Amino acid sequence: VQLQASGGGLVQPGGSLRLSCAATGLTFSSKTVAWFRQASGKEREFVGVLSQNGITTVYADAVKGRFTISRDDAKNTVYLQMNSLKPGDTAVYFCAATYRNSAMRTPSGYENWGQGTLVTVSS
Repeated sequence: VQLQASGGGLVQPGGSLRLSCAATGLTFSSKTVAWFRQASGKEREFVGVLSQNGITTVYADAVKGRFTISRDDAKNTVYLQMNSLKPGDTAVYFCAATYRNSAMRTPSGYENWGQGTLVTVSS
């Protein structure tokens, strides 16, 4: 099982990025998939989660209304669309998956993790 996160980079405040999480060895349509982020010197924090039905989402207050998680079953890929980015969004972003049909906000609830992709929001 491997999750591959990509799409990070440098973006100006107010800009947008779309992160991708591609999977091999598991099928996202049968998993709960979440995004977490970890800023330098801080703990990993919950960003948002997409339920197994591919429709229900839950977001952290800090990103609600700006970030959107979606899934493309044909490509077995989950996306994190990030709009109106702020310097405080700067972090390494991780995707994670679990067999549990529950929208958990804690990293310990996820068995499979991607390697992370760095997002830097700066002018």
